[in-house]
Amino acid sequence: MTEEKPPKALTALRDQIDAIDHRVLELLAERMHVVASIAQVKRKEGVSIRDFVRERMLLDDRRARAKELGIAVEPVESIYRQIMLASRDYQASLGAGAPLEVSRKKIAIIGGLGQMGQMLGRTFRELGHEVVLADLGTSPSSEEAASEADVVVISVPIASTIAVIEEIGPRVRPDALLIDVTSVKQAPLEAMMRATRASVVGTHPMFGPGVHTLQGQRVVLCRGRGDAWCEWLTQNFEARGLVVTEATADEHDRGMALVQVLTHFQTQVLGWALVRIGVPLEQSLKFTSPAYLMELYVAARHFGQDPLLYGPIEMQNPETARVTAAFRHAADELSEVLANRDQARFTKMFDEVRGFFGDFTAEATEQSSFLIDRLIERTLG
Repeated sequence: MTEEKPPKALTALRDQIDAIDHRVLELLAERMHVVASIAQVKRKEGVSIRDFVRERMLLDDRRARAKELGIAVEPVESIYRQIMLASRDYQASLGAGAPLEVSRKKIAIIGGLGQMGQMLGRTFRELGHEVVLADLGTSPSSEEAASEADVVVISVPIASTIAVIEEIGPRVRPDALLIDVTSVKQAPLEAMMRATRASVVGTHPMFGPGVHTLQGQRVVLCRGRGDAWCEWLTQNFEARGLVVTEATADEHDRGMALVQVLTHFQTQVLGWALVRIGVPLEQSLKFTSPAYLMELYVAARHFGQDPLLYGPIEMQNPETARVTAAFRHAADELSEVLANRDQARFTKMFDEVRGFFGDFTAEATEQSSFLIDRLIERTLG
């Protein structure tokens, strides 16, 4: 089948569109040059990368200007949110959030050839530090790198973390910092406190190595020993655009039981149920709604990753039994309501859960509507 040649009038108009888009790209490049200058000023003057008041003023102005020009307001706001995100990330990569006088440290990342280790390495290099990626078979070895570093980062699979801490910890200098990046905190933090006389901070980056930007991503810090080093780490993470949350190891693990264990468990139950029901995926996709499609995307993304990563996250959290039991009990109760066609209990359940979410419902509705709109744009494209 040969492709139908478009009419000449349409081709001419498309050529105009291409020319306009090229000018838009040139203006975006010019804008990023100005952003680079802004980054220099912010670093020199000690100004934070993100300015929420300025961002709101900019969005209000662009929305008003779009309305004056007869352009749909919502797409314009979406475009400018992406532009601002790219601008903040570019400023951070230029060191806008870093102190003007950087205290350059030597940082050894144990497990540095893994994806997370490499990402952490890039992050610390962008902040002006010397980074050594140590792993199996590297030179220097993990033991050598740890003994020479100011900061030692343990970035290995959860199942290996305690053993690596016990091996590496005694080699860390007393005046240095030892941290881990696992998604459970009580056991690794206790192991680090036992294994070394150095300062200790437990960390959990709440994102994977495949994120497109670090801006606004969250990292949890659990203090172990050495407040000065904890402040140094906080300053560096915030300089790269991360949102730092401090918690005790117990608070962290209880929080992760909800954020990771319960949500992963829910996704895994959905995937397993779809397999057990046996309806081909292609058949259900013919009838999919945007909300169902988002659920499928999350599930497929989840099962497309390494079970050796997710298994330990769920199996080693001390709260796993409690939250999975709550999920099973809720599922059993809801199954009973549906089987009995008990609308009164169903409505009562809706009211109870709606009350739990409270004012968050309005935000959830707005944000999920935005995601659905973007999803429709992508799938129809």
